[in-house]
Amino acid sequence: MKFEDTFLNDNILDALYDMRFEDCTPIQEKCIPEILDYNDVIGVAQTGTGKTAAYLLPILSMLDDGEYPKDAINCIIMSPTRELAQQIDQAMQGFGYYLDSISSVAVYGGNDGNRYDQEMKSLRMGADVVIATPGRLLSHIRMGHIDLSKVSFFVLDEADRMLDMGFSDDIMQIVAKLPKERQTIMFSATMPDKIQQLARTILNNPVEIKIAVSKPAEKIKQSAYVCYDTQKIGIIKHLFATNQLKRVIIFSGKKDKVKDIARELRNLKINCCQMHSDLTQQERDEVMFKFKAGMKDVLVATDIVSRGIDIDDILMVINYDVPHDCEDYVHRIGRTARADRDGAAITFVNEKEIYKFQQIEEFLEKVITKNPLPENLGKGPEYKVEKNTQSNRCGTRRHGRGNGNGNGRRRSGKKPQKK
Repeated sequence: MKFEDTFLNDNILDALYDMRFEDCTPIQEKCIPEILDYNDVIGVAQTGTGKTAAYLLPILSMLDDGEYPKDAINCIIMSPTRELAQQIDQAMQGFGYYLDSISSVAVYGGNDGNRYDQEMKSLRMGADVVIATPGRLLSHIRMGHIDLSKVSFFVLDEADRMLDMGFSDDIMQIVAKLPKERQTIMFSATMPDKIQQLARTILNNPVEIKIAVSKPAEKIKQSAYVCYDTQKIGIIKHLFATNQLKRVIIFSGKKDKVKDIARELRNLKINCCQMHSDLTQQERDEVMFKFKAGMKDVLVATDIVSRGIDIDDILMVINYDVPHDCEDYVHRIGRTARADRDGAAITFVNEKEIYKFQQIEEFLEKVITKNPLPENLGKGPEYKVEKNTQSNRCGTRRHGRGNGNGNGRRRSGKKPQKK
């Protein structure tokens, strides 16, 4: 579908023309009509699929049509990190180039007092669109700087990351301040139970739109060690002793394990830093700065940085544990082999994770090489797949209303009316 075939208004289409955007991505093709039709939407799509435009374009188009209060906050877009908030703000400036009557402000932490004062003034004047991190927005709410009573659109971008970072309570406090009559849009790269619970709580009969998970780049050299948990640090020691490893990310699903791994690496004199939800925004910014600048060789992290952070020179990703599902696996190893570079991805598979890893192999339609353990570590568990009653975490999930792919409504040929 081409953008000119959607019901986006002319000012938006003119901006897209100037930016040389002609064709919708799959997520945009499915989401834009539903949002223009005033439906709540939950979109399951990875970073890089065009999801920002999928919600921002229809919202800006509707705001520009003049049916919403002036000098009031009409849209709140929540972002888990300052980096993503900045990216959304940049997209806002481009898509809204011809929208003279639409104002916006980006509100995020890790800044000086002058920035906070500027945010306060913009919020009190009633910026149409507010792009914010949860903690910073709550700070302004508590200080009485913002009136949310007129909000018509509430967007959660990368909702799974927000929950992983511990923002669940913050989100619910913000939702409690919003009008009950609103349109809510949520995007998530994955759909774990906690995201489904959040969707049931804050969305009203949403249309679910899911874009298939892409496969990892072929140039990523994937392999695995089938091992016991007690052997994992020994494998890391072996890898760093036999290779001059730099620009490495080690992922673990639990923040306590991240702390343990970082401590073990420091004992091995490996120059590392750690990233998890216990860090403040300022501390996370400092960690990412040091790692991007090459001041640290290894980043040990939870899935906070498995999406949305662009670092092009990662040479190796190590999965200290098997990711929760195929989407997480793709996101994790997708940090390497970027910008035409080669890269390697190594996964540690313990005896309890063999079935889960075999599901990933089935999804990838390939058998991942199993590396022999270093001789000094002894034998690991046998890679033997047994029957398991777990549901397949890589299968297709049930869609919401419509025909199962999010575009079940027929367009009438005229712009939908507000419900």
